[in-house]
Amino acid sequence: MSWTIIQQSIPVFVQAFWLTLKLSFYGIIGAIIVGLIASFLRYFKVPVLRQISAAYTEISRNTPLLIQLFFIYYAFPEIGIKISATAAGISGLIFLGGSYMAEAIYGGLQGVAKIQVESGLAIGLSRGQLARYVVFPQGLTLSVPAIAANVIFLIKETSIFTVIAIPELTNTALDQIGLYYHTDESLFVLVIAYAIILIPLSLALTWLERRARRGSFGN
Repeated sequence: MSWTIIQQSIPVFVQAFWLTLKLSFYGIIGAIIVGLIASFLRYFKVPVLRQISAAYTEISRNTPLLIQLFFIYYAFPEIGIKISATAAGISGLIFLGGSYMAEAIYGGLQGVAKIQVESGLAIGLSRGQLARYVVFPQGLTLSVPAIAANVIFLIKETSIFTVIAIPELTNTALDQIGLYYHTDESLFVLVIAYAIILIPLSLALTWLERRARRGSFGN
């Protein structure tokens, strides 16, 4: 392994590093938003939309991200919808991640004691007030461990973006190997780059989970 080669490749990997973070950020935020909407539709049993939400969750969770990306990037242009590789990657991450976030959040909402929901209804809270003041705060707290696991999962899934030529970390490593045959050096930098992202994030999310279990978000 040559440290000189590693140093020379760092600028390229830095660009890929920030791109991976950017794609992950937008994908995860979008997935959480979709997950919140889908989980609330199911929890409050909204007619028709509840069934659509459940169908989306099943389709998304039971098809690989690879196939979803191929469909978004290659099939959509056939029906007149042109989309960039970056947008396709983010869309795929949101589509897949939204279903996992929906299940995580829905599980948390289901964990809210029924007596509290019934008490809220008894004092005349509307459905919106019940969601805002009773169900959502407690349900989201209970969902934190599963949401944290999904965040890590979605960041790892960005490695699939190489199939649509997005120059994220994995694609960059494969390019470096293909161009210069520096396999050991490229894979070493790739592992370090993911470790820099995932280890601190994992520690932060573990801390957040502990806070959630103690019910001390406001302390």
